[in-house]
Amino acid sequence: MAMSEGYLPFHPNPKKPDYQPPAGAVDAHCHVFGPEAEFPYAPERKYTPCDAGKDQLFALRDHLGFSRNVIVQASCHGKNNDALVDALETAGELARGVAVVGKDITVDELKRLDAAGVRAVRFNFVKRLVDTTPWEDFVSIYEKIKPLGWHVVVYFEAPDMEGLKPLLAKFSDSIVVVDHMGRPDVSKGVDSAEFQAFVKLMADNPNIWTKVSCPERLTMTGPDYDDVVPFARALVEQFSDRVLWGTDWPHPNMSSHVPDDGVLVDVIPRIAPTEALQKKLLIDNPMRLYWEK
Repeated sequence: MAMSEGYLPFHPNPKKPDYQPPAGAVDAHCHVFGPEAEFPYAPERKYTPCDAGKDQLFALRDHLGFSRNVIVQASCHGKNNDALVDALETAGELARGVAVVGKDITVDELKRLDAAGVRAVRFNFVKRLVDTTPWEDFVSIYEKIKPLGWHVVVYFEAPDMEGLKPLLAKFSDSIVVVDHMGRPDVSKGVDSAEFQAFVKLMADNPNIWTKVSCPERLTMTGPDYDDVVPFARALVEQFSDRVLWGTDWPHPNMSSHVPDDGVLVDVIPRIAPTEALQKKLLIDNPMRLYWEK
């Protein structure tokens, strides 16, 4: 099956990063797509990606100098987590997973995902990627995962944050990880009311973490990512124990450019300028959240 029109495949030859991650570093946000012949894409998907399987992901991990991955179920696979589970079982202790499930999932099915290395569910609120789901479905899923000690990953865009606060409050006795800094509009600046509302959300809720990832999705200036760095750095410095970093490989639905993953790694010391902050961002925080159970 052909990719969606205009879909940009991932970078074929990313540079070796100038920055060397510390031993044990975790890429805490990446995906596997297919391969379609083995793991078909979901009929309800909003896009058809290029194949980007586990072997390519693990080769990239090694090339970039990382030790482990947190693999996040992508919307193109819907609620069928087979490709994710296959990658986790291949990687063993070197990977953990974030699944997407429906309200009807059974406890036995959740236990099977847990045994494979899944440690969270993802709730996606980005309307161009998924259909609207009733809030009671998310609450039902949350009640099922709590006994397993899983946490919740949420993906939303900045204009939708205020409306989601009542739902996020229902998850207050679990860690909630917000993808990609809540997708701020970086053209408004780090001091904007919009971004400061996200900072306040984290300050007021010690259970909320965030991924300081995806400058390639947020930038208005291009692959130097200068306009995104102040946002990520502000969060790393203020919430150093509650931040994660990931490549977002293979970068689904990019339209502006094909990001070089080596360049993305070189952004890390700009947002976490000390070795202590880098260790928290890349090792301590993801290990505590995904491996210590």
